[in-house]
Amino acid sequence: MARTPVADALTAQVPVAHIRICGWVRTRRDAKGFSFLEINDGSCLANIQCIVDEALPDYAAIKDVNTGAAVDVRGELVESPGKGQKWEVRAAALTLLGGADAEAYPLQKKRHSDEFLRTIAHLRARTNKFGAAFRIRSEAAYAIHEFFRERGFFHVHTPILTGSDCEGAGEMFRVTTLPASGASGTPVPPSGNRFEADFFGKECNLTVSGQLEAEALAMGLGKVYTFGPTFRAENSNTARHAAEFWMIEPEFAFADLNDDMELAEAMTRTVVTRVLERCAADIELFDRFVDNGLIERLRTIAGQPFARVSYREAIELLKACGKKFDYPVSFGLDLQTEHERYLAEEHFGKPVIVYNYPKSIKAFYMRLNDDNETVAAMDVLVPRIGELIGGSQREERLDVLEGRIREMGQNPDDYWWYLDLRRFGSVPHAGFGLGFERLLMLLTGIANIRDVVPFPRTPGNLEF
Repeated sequence: MARTPVADALTAQVPVAHIRICGWVRTRRDAKGFSFLEINDGSCLANIQCIVDEALPDYAAIKDVNTGAAVDVRGELVESPGKGQKWEVRAAALTLLGGADAEAYPLQKKRHSDEFLRTIAHLRARTNKFGAAFRIRSEAAYAIHEFFRERGFFHVHTPILTGSDCEGAGEMFRVTTLPASGASGTPVPPSGNRFEADFFGKECNLTVSGQLEAEALAMGLGKVYTFGPTFRAENSNTARHAAEFWMIEPEFAFADLNDDMELAEAMTRTVVTRVLERCAADIELFDRFVDNGLIERLRTIAGQPFARVSYREAIELLKACGKKFDYPVSFGLDLQTEHERYLAEEHFGKPVIVYNYPKSIKAFYMRLNDDNETVAAMDVLVPRIGELIGGSQREERLDVLEGRIREMGQNPDDYWWYLDLRRFGSVPHAGFGLGFERLLMLLTGIANIRDVVPFPRTPGNLEF
């Protein structure tokens, strides 16, 4: 008999004479002549109650059915006389698939701290909070793919192993097949290339972004997006940073900064709307127990146009607000999280897009504006998070791009293929990057990035 997910059983329209439920026991309560099992299989937040009568031939096995045990229950789906549940299962057969020692099982029926649950990340998906978080993660990913497909974007795959540094930050993880002493400890051969004996014959790193390759694909396919893992070797042990995270990066030809801002806003509002609709029970859990006011905030994001303000105007607003910030505010300095959150939470009370940043604080690939002081860059700032999305119109002029690469202290020869895109049929184009985990923090109200990633990778943490 095929297994029926608990989510489907709980939303059945009529009783079912023969049903099979498999899952993990949340609680067992024994009464005279029968036992009550609360079973959850991860398909939804709610449990289903199963009643096991002592008259069953295999009832003796009930003594080993503890919290955490996996069971297979076959029986009848009937209307429940209890409050708060429409259906329950009257068991005709019970099979213990996998036992759990009642004393050793770490997820007892009590509240556990997030810090403790990170130490048992292999089990925390069985809790209400993390089961809900990872279902929302799945639904948000699906909504993103839907959004881009509906708009004619092609999903492309860009390299994880790379020989270029998109951001010029230098904080990259090196990948090598050289001995453990590393490339730096390997004698330099006569050619001068110390990576000559390595797998690729040159330095190789884990990617920080698929943007440059996505731009190349957009120059042939028109509209593309990537959705994959990226890596940063920043030794930053904060609630907002992880060494491995997922990025959504659309790139589209024949587009400018305004088109970029429109796309970023539409994507954010669409994903929030669909998660609110499809994960109502899970979102409600976070609104009640994690971040009171979450649902109202998400409805505001989904229902109202975002504010827009230039970087220069944003600096003036921050200077005039009378609020004391930990970091100074002046033209030419990058906005800090406290500035971003003030703009989104207090001044505008909703997401805001800041655009036209100084070129001195932005990457070489962003289009230089006519003032020769700013670039056509934009950031989407949202309440509680700060920067959610960063993007720009890309520099399509060959001479300007070469000059910007040199200004950043990099060698244009390393980007010969990227420059070719400007030599052969260059067009205005734009794109942005969205940190998927930041989006999930927005959707759930979870304050620490470690709790929206199933198995977080942070400085000093490589467990599981």
